[in-house]
Amino acid sequence: MIVRTLGAAAFAAAALFAATPPTAAAEPESCRPIHMADVGWTDNTAQNGLFNAVTKGLGYQTKIDVLALPVILEGLKGNKLDLFLDNWMPSNADGVKPYLEAKTIEMLPPDLTGAGYGPVVPDYIAAAGVKDVKDLGPNGAKFGYKFYGIEPGNDGNKIVQKEIDNPASGLKSWKLVKSSEQGMLAEAERAMNQKKWIVFLGWTPHPVMAKMKIVYLTGWEADGFGAAQVHPQTRAGYSQACPNVGHLLANLKFTVPMESEVMDAILKGQTGDQAGLAWLKAHPDVLNAWLSGVSTFDGKPGLSAVKASLGLGS
Repeated sequence: MIVRTLGAAAFAAAALFAATPPTAAAEPESCRPIHMADVGWTDNTAQNGLFNAVTKGLGYQTKIDVLALPVILEGLKGNKLDLFLDNWMPSNADGVKPYLEAKTIEMLPPDLTGAGYGPVVPDYIAAAGVKDVKDLGPNGAKFGYKFYGIEPGNDGNKIVQKEIDNPASGLKSWKLVKSSEQGMLAEAERAMNQKKWIVFLGWTPHPVMAKMKIVYLTGWEADGFGAAQVHPQTRAGYSQACPNVGHLLANLKFTVPMESEVMDAILKGQTGDQAGLAWLKAHPDVLNAWLSGVSTFDGKPGLSAVKASLGLGS
């Protein structure tokens, strides 16, 4: 599997690091600011909100820039960014491969498993016989020869465009419509309300898509769609330079229900920080694992400090 071969060395290094708790000493001042990326996906905003609530309590200061995925990878390579929590694999395997091979970025073990990513159609279209990528071409006119994707530079868009460009796919006349998560979903909801034919990118976790009656298309698995894992990425050497944050990243694990709840709050109007803070206050037990062996920026016990910052006591 691509994700295993590309990240094996990074995974082994991260596992060794995670098994060795950091000493309770203050980190260099250069580690206090954490420069992060948000690719504009709601799940990434949810992750960042949860992470911010924890690191604020530890005494760190995060700065988040909203950037396209290719710009994020270049930012990590050039040491202009420290951290990106939301790299989806194996759909972005081709995108990260040159950076991993050149050792200009590091990919850590997954912070989310049990995810899914790929093209979807409404259930009434699947019932009409469109269940695989090979079924799109013969029904192109019904779809208006359009495939709805998300932002330019997205890994999923690249997979779809590659299939459109493949003469054997029968999608020669098709056009990839690039938008945003919100724009694509608005278009999908309009089409589904009118029982029109539409194909678009879907993923789990996502509270809106979870409520949609959609079916994932088969036939894309070799390209990187299907079951997915999400991995944090850092600039090269970050976990060694800032070992306390590195230890937190090694501990950090999200779940599909967790992210779905935080995402739902965001889609209802809360900021990522508000939604993440509220979720942690309601589910403080997760902090025990996340903060095991983690100290504050100045070397004090991390768990009690974060609980105090959340108003939960020590």
